[in-house]
Amino acid sequence: MGDVQHFKCPRCGGQLEFDAASQQMKCPFCDSVFDPETLRRESDAHTSGTPDFSKEPADAQWSGAGQSWDEADDSAVQTYICKACGGEILSEATTAATSCPFCGNPVVLAGRVSGTLKPDYVIPFKMTKQQAMEQLKKFVGGKRFTPRFFAQENRLQEIKGVYVPFWLFDSDVSAAMQFDASNVRHWSDRDYDYTETSKYDVYRSGTMRFENIPVDGSKKMPDDLMDSLEPFFFDEAVDFQTAYLSGFLADKYDVSMEDSLPRANDRTKNSAKAALRGSVTGYATVTPKQEHVQIIPGKAKYALFPVWLLNTKYQGKTYTFAMNGQTGRFIGNLPVSKGKLGALFSAVTVGVGAVVFLLGLLGGLF
Repeated sequence: MGDVQHFKCPRCGGQLEFDAASQQMKCPFCDSVFDPETLRRESDAHTSGTPDFSKEPADAQWSGAGQSWDEADDSAVQTYICKACGGEILSEATTAATSCPFCGNPVVLAGRVSGTLKPDYVIPFKMTKQQAMEQLKKFVGGKRFTPRFFAQENRLQEIKGVYVPFWLFDSDVSAAMQFDASNVRHWSDRDYDYTETSKYDVYRSGTMRFENIPVDGSKKMPDDLMDSLEPFFFDEAVDFQTAYLSGFLADKYDVSMEDSLPRANDRTKNSAKAALRGSVTGYATVTPKQEHVQIIPGKAKYALFPVWLLNTKYQGKTYTFAMNGQTGRFIGNLPVSKGKLGALFSAVTVGVGAVVFLLGLLGGLF
């Protein structure tokens, strides 16, 4: 069985949770607040048997990051014992933080975030659950043809805070592009209209440096969903500490750094080409003709990004809503109520029929 880590309140013994609003560890029982860094130092100094998270792993290189984790962690399900109530916690191999199903206390599955699995950085939640719920209500309520099912309070309460694993890539890029460009001039005299088309060969080249290109490392999270939640601002990231996970769900990566590289390279290439294309101005038309982009690998880092997430089903189909836990950016896909849409269609049909009938009456009077 695996080990779990609790963060107990030094004053009353309650289970501390990370509070997004104050950016502090908070006790829900006595309302005491504590700095995460202070708790970490005290835990390292006084708690025996607790994994040492103070050592940073070596900088992850593209050629070898995340390759030496224990294969035992790849089992489908593992069992953990809650230190608060003694209940058994079953978790998937990728779960790093969860809550006890019996007493509700937040727990961090320490073995899932230790050693080479330990993230380098974490962006703490800034948006609270209440803010996420308000955004969800606003998002759902603003859609005229959404079924009433989606506005029910019991569904909105299911939103969860999840730390999503991301790989962050640094790279240097050497890029060159050739474009076909043209300008068109029109003028006239007493006899003729004239059109002059001037064609140009345009070249652009340069070197660029990209830092922290993000690629989500979770198979559970759709890539397009995570891309739509960007940007995450890395300047607010902090060195990883397990305290930030308390009170939230968290996954460790199940997509390796190597498997994430193709997406990272595609994003880097597209950004480099967009930068060169953006420098070509003053032409009526610009068409890329040739391109060459060379990526020089740099460092790769492993980080956790905050996301508020709600998955729900309606008529056999899954709908996902997500909010960037740092910026509040909200996205989601919604079903269309056939009843509401049918009512609108009927109203439009009746309205058009009334207009046709009225025009007929008016035509008969003249």
